[in-house]
This record gives sequence, C-alpha cells and structure tokens, in this order.
Amino acid sequence: MTLNAAEVTAFVGSLLWPFMRIGAMLMAMPVIGTRLVTVRVRLVAALAITLLVMPLLPPMPELAPLTVPGLIVSIQQVLIGLAMGFMLQLALQALTIAGEAIAMSMGLGFASMVDPANGVNVPVISQFLLILGTLLFLALGGHLMLIQFLTASFTSLPVAVDGITRDSYWAIVAFGSQMFIGAVWVALPALISILVTSLAMGIMTRAAPQLNIFSVGFPVTMLAGFIVLFLLIPTIAPRFQQLMLEAMRISQRIGGL
Repeated sequence: MTLNAAEVTAFVGSLLWPFMRIGAMLMAMPVIGTRLVTVRVRLVAALAITLLVMPLLPPMPELAPLTVPGLIVSIQQVLIGLAMGFMLQLALQALTIAGEAIAMSMGLGFASMVDPANGVNVPVISQFLLILGTLLFLALGGHLMLIQFLTASFTSLPVAVDGITRDSYWAIVAFGSQMFIGAVWVALPALISILVTSLAMGIMTRAAPQLNIFSVGFPVTMLAGFIVLFLLIPTIAPRFQQLMLEAMRISQRIGGL
C-alpha cells in the first residue's frame, strides 16, 4: 500500500482538527477540565473520543495543516471547544460565589480551604456547594450531553476558516451576568434568613444591653446559618439545574445547533 502526500495530509487534517476541538472542550469543561484529572488523561480521552466520532463527521476541508489557512482553522477549533466547555464551567462557579456570600453572612468567611479542582482558597460552604454541583452535573449527564453537542456541532458548524460568530461571543459575555444572578438566586433564601436572625439579635441586644452580642450572637448566627443551609439543600438542585440548562442552551448556540 502506497500513500502520497495528499492522502497523508488529508488523514492528518481529518484527525487533527476534530482532536483540537474535542481536546479544547475537555480542557475547559467541569470535572474533566479540573486539576483533579491530569493532562495526560485528558489527552488520551480526547484522542479516544476523536477516533470514535471520526466516522460520523463530515468531510474535512482540503487544507494543509501547516499553512496559514490551516493554522486559522486550528485556532477556530480551539476557540469553539473552549467556548462550549467554558459555559458549563461558569454555571458551576455560580455555586462558589453563592457559597462565599453565605459564608460571609454567617461568619464562616475566615474558614477556607484549598479547592483541589481549581487550586485556590474558597470558603468551606463554597467547597460544599461545589461538590454538590459537581455531583448534580454528573447525575444529570451534563458531560455526556456536552460531548453529544460537540459531535453534532461538526455538522452544524463544520471545520472551516469561519468559526464562532460575533453573536456567540456576546452570548458568552452576557452569560457572565447570568452567573451572578444564579449565584444570588441560590444564596438569597439563606441570606435573608441570616439577616433576619441578625436583626433579631440586634433587637435583643437593644432590649437587654447587658447581653454580650459578641459572645452570644456569633454562635447563634452560625447555628442559624447551618440550619437554614440544611433546609435549603433540596431547593438548590432545581435552581442549579435551571442554570445548567441555560448554559447548555448557549453551548448549543455556540455550536450552531
């Protein structure tokens, strides 16, 4: 069997460009794109997914990968994969912001720990909500849906010099505000409950000045925060699911679906 240069270039292009889009998505998406999964594992997973979906993909453009148009196509594939995976990462980080707001209001802002997924210090409440959100993401099949969207994007947004449109970039920027809105939406019941508890402690201190607010109010506020957080756990799941579905919808829009 003999292969000429054109056939080798076509095979490399048909493998390289899907691998770039899939690999970029795996580097940016939740769970797989965190520091808990090594780069070697992510590369092997990206290569395995690429080899599995190659027979389902449309024909690749007849461009040499090492030319200027080929480099532009490569950059476009990386941007598409990063954008689709980054949307889900934003939805998950909304729980981190909500946990920080709850922890500051109940007096646990100083109790922080290193997040093994991102390598930064976050309050323990944020870490708890982040673990809960990760389990919900996996239970809802978010990773499988994202891989399905990415595979379908090769048909709706084929490999070409033209990539993500300007409207898709603005959709990513606009979802940043939705991330903060979702964080407030998750944390608002706990914030209101802790605020009411703090107001009640202020009224008690005003009525009984001999009551030491620093020795009584701090443990009461912390205890009330834990009780409210325990009662609000069942309501976090549907709110996070709604935020995740919105991120999925924008990922579909980025992929041209």
